[in-house]
Amino acid sequence: MSEPLTQDQAVIAEGDALPCKRDEDARERTQSSHRMLGFSDALLSIIATVMILPVTHTEISPEQQFDKSIQKLLATRIAVYLMTFLIVTVAWAAHTRLFQVVGKIDDTLALLNLACMMTITLLPYTFSLMVTFPDVPLGIFLFCVCVITIGAVQALIVSYAFHFPHLLSPQIQCSPQRALSRQRILCLVLRGPALCLVAAVFSLFFYPMSYLLMVTVIFLPHISKATSWCKDKFMGRMEPPDHSVQPFSFDLHAPLSKERVEAFSDGVYAIVATLLILDICEDNVPDPKDVQDKFHGSLVSALGAYGPQFLAYFGSFATVGLLWFAHHSLFLHVRKATQTMGLLNALSLAFVGGLPLAYQQTSAFARQPRDELERVRVSCAIIFLASIFQFAIWTAALLHQVETLQPAVRFGGQEHAFMFAKLALYPCASLLAFAATCLLSRFSTAIFHLMQISVPFAFLLLRLLVRLALAGLQVIRSLRSQHPQPDQGEPEAQSQLLPAPC
Repeated sequence: MSEPLTQDQAVIAEGDALPCKRDEDARERTQSSHRMLGFSDALLSIIATVMILPVTHTEISPEQQFDKSIQKLLATRIAVYLMTFLIVTVAWAAHTRLFQVVGKIDDTLALLNLACMMTITLLPYTFSLMVTFPDVPLGIFLFCVCVITIGAVQALIVSYAFHFPHLLSPQIQCSPQRALSRQRILCLVLRGPALCLVAAVFSLFFYPMSYLLMVTVIFLPHISKATSWCKDKFMGRMEPPDHSVQPFSFDLHAPLSKERVEAFSDGVYAIVATLLILDICEDNVPDPKDVQDKFHGSLVSALGAYGPQFLAYFGSFATVGLLWFAHHSLFLHVRKATQTMGLLNALSLAFVGGLPLAYQQTSAFARQPRDELERVRVSCAIIFLASIFQFAIWTAALLHQVETLQPAVRFGGQEHAFMFAKLALYPCASLLAFAATCLLSRFSTAIFHLMQISVPFAFLLLRLLVRLALAGLQVIRSLRSQHPQPDQGEPEAQSQLLPAPC
């Protein structure tokens, strides 16, 4: 039997147990960050997408022609929209990496995150000031101040979490280099705001430099990676390990998780589809007075006058839905997303966010038929760029196909040809429609609507068409193998190079 503790020993033991009890109580007051991250992802995807609203609501009166001045105005607003959209995606990526380090949250961290999200919600307003008054530095200055504030709040989250280590992820808690991890994550969340601080200063006397610095924020991860590579080569160091396809290991060059990329992308697609119906609800509900005066009280006749707008809505929604379907099919076969794939995905989502603008242009055919050719070309260009960057994601994945793709869609895989056709369908269709309007400008509206109607049917028939094409190639190859040429190699060896039918 153990001897009873003396009074002094009991006091010492109780004192040793107090820190453990405090740590245990602190852990009980924490909760998982999953729900907060879902809320943050949803909010960030909404904020990134609604940036297009000031561009879509560019007022062009029926008397105005779609001349060079209007084209320049629209091009400037689209360029500023793309820049701000991509900056929001950079903020989202920094937020994602931050909460891969912070594993648990308490009330203080949740409130700090809400402060960060509130600042992010102000970005569309500052963007509206930028596109409405592009030559006035106040809009640029306020946008940069918002980005700086977001970085400052994220730095507070990092400092608070490292002050209470039980909030950190298990890998960081057990790491002997916890201080180094804190320094690196602070560098990650503050380097973009630091550039925006310089941009805010330049906005007061030379605003073009501010835009250049803000564009630099978008490519900072890639610039940092290229700089590190050049430094290693110049210093004669050994080749660093390739982090382009590694899971997150608290490295600045590590890619984001596939699941978070999918969640953010799905949010953008869902919001774009929602914005389309909001425009219908706002612009295509007849005024009661007009129904009585112009249509003799017939609501059916009044709605019939909006037929072209409803046609444009259905075509635009089908485009958004099928682009999401192609994106979903692609990431279904993606195992890991590289940093390059992440950038290409952000560019694709930026142009997907521009699809409400394409809807506004096509719904204006009935109101301003003389400008339909220019509006068709704007819409075709947006659809082409949104889809071609999707194709580029798959192309980039093929460069590291062993690590990034499932075997079915790799070179020679059973789904390779089908995935190629699925991702190439919209780029080819929009490019063909654009070229056709150049040759047959009188039928530009009909050509565009034909493309919108035919592509969904092509998606339905795509697998059948791919199977028929592969079967035809197989037949041709077998016929050639029966009559080999003198300089031809072994037919069996060549037949193995054929992709298998789906």
